[in-house]
Amino acid sequence: MVVNAIHLENFRNYSALNAQFCPGINVITGDNAQGKTNLLEAIAYLSACRSHRARADSELIRFEAQRARLEGEIFSRNRDFRLEVRLGRGIRRQMWSNGVRLKNTGELTGILKTVLFCPEDLDLIRAGAAERRKFLDGAICQLRPRYGAALAEYKRLLEQKRRILRDWPEKPSLLDLLEDYNLRMCQTGALVIHYRAHFIQKLNQCAPAIHASFSNGRENLELAYQTVKTVTDPLAPAQTIFTQLQDHMARHRQAELEARSCLSGPHKDDLLVDINARSVRTYGSQGQTRTAALSLELAQREIFYDNDGEYPVLLLDDVLSELDQRRQEFVLNRIQGGQVFITCCESDRLSALEAGQVLRIENGALLEG
Repeated sequence: MVVNAIHLENFRNYSALNAQFCPGINVITGDNAQGKTNLLEAIAYLSACRSHRARADSELIRFEAQRARLEGEIFSRNRDFRLEVRLGRGIRRQMWSNGVRLKNTGELTGILKTVLFCPEDLDLIRAGAAERRKFLDGAICQLRPRYGAALAEYKRLLEQKRRILRDWPEKPSLLDLLEDYNLRMCQTGALVIHYRAHFIQKLNQCAPAIHASFSNGRENLELAYQTVKTVTDPLAPAQTIFTQLQDHMARHRQAELEARSCLSGPHKDDLLVDINARSVRTYGSQGQTRTAALSLELAQREIFYDNDGEYPVLLLDDVLSELDQRRQEFVLNRIQGGQVFITCCESDRLSALEAGQVLRIENGALLEG
């Protein structure tokens, strides 16, 4: 899986950019706030139309512009793809693959897969559960189109149910809608839990070995899925989970009405990470939390490879500067194979790495390469 070229118009701080890349390691250099991260964000956006930094597509459009365009020349599944996404203020995004208009992001899934690792991800373990759900969702959406559709529907239903619970004392008739929303949330929520459980199972098969290599075998990493308490086996069929979700939601109906808040559902899920049977979030050192986060990201890359037979495009956004020398060397040794993009302020920091290409970005413009 290779990004051969990317073309940007009015994306972030780029008025226009046309860049060619090598199939190996691409080092993107430049001072801070010049557009290095924006370039990696654009590549990642072409994989699933999701940004790790923006809450809305409008944030991706250059300040002076009303529209933006991203186009990528991709080699994947032993064939060439030309992916195009157009963004506009106040209008829905539009997507094409080889000139064919796509109806939804699910049709984009699987053409380009990326694993993006940025400095904030080093705090993945220390952060709240929402960040770990975001990590899971970003990975599974690229693997399973059905998950992306179920997750989007669940979030839509959740927001509408929150409005009902917030407003029902002033508008009691809203309670007539509640049962229907609960039913549909249990249906979509069951799929969300099912897919998350199976992905975490795969993480548990890869991440502990990576972490053990990091720690020279001194530490044992364990992952567990924390979801709705009535769900006795998250790996069970979705229909079984659906029934258990209904039970949990029925038990919490009165509490939700009193709290005027959604208290039951996979929007409260968490990925629990332990080292030597102790919570890393609670008891881990800074080094352990960073090693655990790195292990999760690298395990995600291995899962994609096992699923597709080819590595996803790996995007490392100024991560190495946040790591000590030992962890830097470990990461660099683990990224052999596949296409890699690494951003840094000075390329000589990566002198031990045989870069296939070095590009320099300055004020949203490509100066070299």
